[in-house]
Amino acid sequence: MAKILVIDDEPSIVNLVTAYLKPEGYEVFTAADGNAGLKAARTYKPDLIVLDLMLPGKDGFEVLSQLRRESNVYVILLTAKTEETDKIVGLSVGADDYVTKPFSPRELVARIKAALRRLQPGTGPGTENMVLAFRHVRIDPGARQVSVNERPVELTAVEFDLLKTLAENRGRVLTREQLLENVWGGAYYGEIRVVDVHLGHIRQKLGTDELIATVRGVGYRFEDETL
Repeated sequence: MAKILVIDDEPSIVNLVTAYLKPEGYEVFTAADGNAGLKAARTYKPDLIVLDLMLPGKDGFEVLSQLRRESNVYVILLTAKTEETDKIVGLSVGADDYVTKPFSPRELVARIKAALRRLQPGTGPGTENMVLAFRHVRIDPGARQVSVNERPVELTAVEFDLLKTLAENRGRVLTREQLLENVWGGAYYGEIRVVDVHLGHIRQKLGTDELIATVRGVGYRFEDETL
């Protein structure tokens, strides 16, 4: 039974999300402010967190920043703001996905289901468990582990799936739309720049920009050499 933590100060939102999640068999925990949310995350070790940006006490950005120093838990932001910069900032701080209020609870549940499926060992985009070994990078889909020059690299679930998708298509340019389709699924309606933000995180963690090339106006290409 997957554990989901909902951090939101609006009782109506919390009750609505909980009402849709519990019949799906999920164990749901809730918190109404940033400090309580951090405490709940440390106590219950959820598999996924639904996090509102506008919270009393610590806001969602602060909570997310703290979470990322402690965990790679999958985080979906809830935001009432429509400004693109707020969404991009949230992704830059470490969110995996976002849903803008008002939202369809069915869409949120679908996003949660898709994310949890990807987090299960041996599942996600391309279910093959064959290790992808290159000159510098090694990707183990079964263990969901990545190393660069034998140095372990900690990636979030979305970052791992993006890197794996690119590596499986080494030398081929993948558009942002293709990456969205493969990693987030065909029902994704968010901002396409989510791909750019997460790839920026991957490059930073890999310690180099040379392994993933940007093809201007088209997309991205994985360029590590085969063994």
